[in-house]
Amino acid sequence: MFRGGNHWVTACAVSALACTSCALQAPKPVPPEVPAAFQNAAPGTPAAWPGQDWYQGFRSPALDGLLTEATRGNLDLTAARARIVQADARARQAGAAILPSLDGVGSGNFLAGHSSNGSAHELDWSALLSASYEVDFWGKNRATANAARFLGTAARADRDTLALTTLAGVADGYFELLSIRERLKIAQSNLDAARGLLAVVQTRFNAGASDPVTLATQRTVLASAQLVVPDLKQREQEALTALALLVGRSPEGFEVPGATLDGLAEPQVAPGLPMELLTRRPDVYSAEANLRAADADLVAARAALLPTLTLTAAGGVQNPALNAAVITLSGVGPTLNLGAGLTQSIFDGGRLRAVRDATRARQEELLATYRKAILAALVDVENALAGIHNLDEAREVQAENLKQSEQAFDGAQLRYRQGAGDFLAVLEAQRTLYAARDQYGQYKLARLQALVGLCKALGGGWELQK
Repeated sequence: MFRGGNHWVTACAVSALACTSCALQAPKPVPPEVPAAFQNAAPGTPAAWPGQDWYQGFRSPALDGLLTEATRGNLDLTAARARIVQADARARQAGAAILPSLDGVGSGNFLAGHSSNGSAHELDWSALLSASYEVDFWGKNRATANAARFLGTAARADRDTLALTTLAGVADGYFELLSIRERLKIAQSNLDAARGLLAVVQTRFNAGASDPVTLATQRTVLASAQLVVPDLKQREQEALTALALLVGRSPEGFEVPGATLDGLAEPQVAPGLPMELLTRRPDVYSAEANLRAADADLVAARAALLPTLTLTAAGGVQNPALNAAVITLSGVGPTLNLGAGLTQSIFDGGRLRAVRDATRARQEELLATYRKAILAALVDVENALAGIHNLDEAREVQAENLKQSEQAFDGAQLRYRQGAGDFLAVLEAQRTLYAARDQYGQYKLARLQALVGLCKALGGGWELQK
C-alpha cells in the first residue's frame, strides 16, 4: 500500500509538471485576415511574381552594374550583415545554457603554524574538473535560446528588407538621373528654339515688321529658358551623388552612363493571391520572427517564477584526499564531490513578476506590429497596382498630347516666319510644347518607378537566406 502510494504521488507530480509546462507555452497568434484578391489587380492576368533578378527586366546593363555594386558596397547593408553576426553570437550564447558547463579548477593553499608544542606546515592542493547543470524543468533555458534564434532570423529578414529597399532606391535613382538628363536635353532644345525665334523677331523688328514689345517679350522667354538649364544641371549632380552614396562610392569621379529613358524595357510583373504575399515579404517575416521571439521570452519570464534545480559535480586529485568537517583523509588521492541545489524566489520585491508583465506587454506590442506589417504590405501592393493602372490609362493621352503640341509649334513658327502668323500664337505654342515634352518625360519616369515600386511591394523575389 505504501509503495502504491509512492507511485501515485510520482504520477501526480509528473502530471503537474506536464500541465505547468503546457501552461507556460505562449498561445499562437490568430492567423491574419487577408482579402481573397487584390482590388486593383487586372482581372484575368496570370500571376507573375518578380524574381530575385527583377531589375534585369528593364534591360539596362548600366542599372545591373549599379545594383551589383550596391549589393557589395552599400554601407547600410554592410552594417546589417554585422548585425546578423551579432545575433548569431547571441543565439549561441543563449543556447549554451541548455548544456552542462565544465570548468577546470586548480588551487593551492599553504598552511604553517608554531606554538609551544612545536611547528607544523601543510600544503593543500587540488586539480579538479567541475561540472554544473541547471535542469530545465520549465523550459526557461530552451525558450531563451529559441528567442535568440528567432531574433537571428529577424536580423536576416531585416537585412533582406534593407537590401530590397536599397536595390529599389538605386533603380529609382538611376531612372531619376536619366529623366533629369532627358529633361535637360528638352530644356536645351527649348532654349535653341527660343534663340531661333528671337532671331526671327529681331529680323522682323529691324525690317520694321515687329514692335519693341514683341522683341522684349521674346528676350524674356529666352532668359527664362536659360535659367532652367543650370537648375537641371544642379539636380543632375545631386542625383549622381545620391547614387554614389547608395552604391558605397565617393562622389568624386563617379560617373553613370546613359542620357535618356528611351530603350528601357518594362518587366512583366503581376501579383498572385494576397495570402502568398505574406511569405514573399521580408519585412512581414521579420515582424513574425520578432513576435515568435517575444512569445519565447514570455515563456522564459513565466518559468523564472518557478523553482530551479541545479546539479553540480567535481572530480579530480587533491591533497588531502578528503577534507571534511568530520573526516579528513590525508595524502594525495582521487576525490569526487556531488551536489544538488533547489532555489525558489520567496521575496524579490515583485521584480520577476514585473519582468513577466513587461514581456507580456512587449508581446502584445509586437503582435500589433506584425498585423500592421501585413496591412502595410497589402497597402503597398494596392497603391502600386493603382498607380500602374492609372498610368496605363494615360499612356495614349500623353503620347497624343506630345504629338499635337509638336505639330502646333511647327505650324505656328512656320506661319510667323512667313509673316502670316501671330507672335503670341507662336509663343503659346512654344510654351505648350516645352510643357508637353517635360510632362511626357516625367510620365515615362513615373511608369518605370511604379514598376520598381510594384516589384518591391511584391517582395522582389525574396527567399529566406542564411
